[in-house]
Amino acid sequence: MSRAPIVSLIFVVLSIAACTPAPDGVQIHDPFEAQNRDIHAFNVALDRAFVRGASGVSEAAPEELTQPIVNFADNVGLPGAVLNGLLQGDIGGAATNTMRFVINSTVGVFGLLDPAGAIGLAEEETDFGETLYVWGLPEGAYVELPFYGPSTERDAVGRIVDAIIDPLGRVGSAPQLEYGGIARVAGQVVERGRLGDTLDDILYESADSYAQARLIYLQNRRFELGDEASTTDESFVDPFEDF
Repeated sequence: MSRAPIVSLIFVVLSIAACTPAPDGVQIHDPFEAQNRDIHAFNVALDRAFVRGASGVSEAAPEELTQPIVNFADNVGLPGAVLNGLLQGDIGGAATNTMRFVINSTVGVFGLLDPAGAIGLAEEETDFGETLYVWGLPEGAYVELPFYGPSTERDAVGRIVDAIIDPLGRVGSAPQLEYGGIARVAGQVVERGRLGDTLDDILYESADSYAQARLIYLQNRRFELGDEASTTDESFVDPFEDF
């Protein structure tokens, strides 16, 4: 066994012990609110100074130029989704994502195009945060991460482990390996542009953008996981999902 899976396993075990349990009846567990608000202010300043402007440029660009970036970024993330599907026992989802990756990486020119979607093979989105949920790890406290934004202790662990165990290096093509990281960042910028008005309303028009972002993230994430009855509409798009 390579070192990365061993390190990941140790990290998960330690993180399970470290997650801050919520008191009974508490729906929004935020014991780190002071620190979270400082990080939120940093993220908003970063968005104002750099990301919003870049995303505005991408939004003005023709979709024929921006959609291949999003396609490529989504495709290089599929091997990780396949692995998480297997870890969750979701064989059907893992098989669908495997077929998407194979078809889009070949017929779809390394993932720039999405012929798999055209024939009805929609991505089964998942991550290691969901894997930890399936394994029974509690949500833990709410945290805001620098650059990434709203999260929980469980999902923050998931982000780190996803990065450590990403199997793209074993199955990806040379262009996918070379440009995968850049494409993921560029894809997030494009998505920020597409959700510009929604995110602007939250970050710059809300009386308390921190509390608003926290509520939206927790409601939607719990709805995605089926963790509890949620008032979130099924068609609602989480503006923080790709960050």
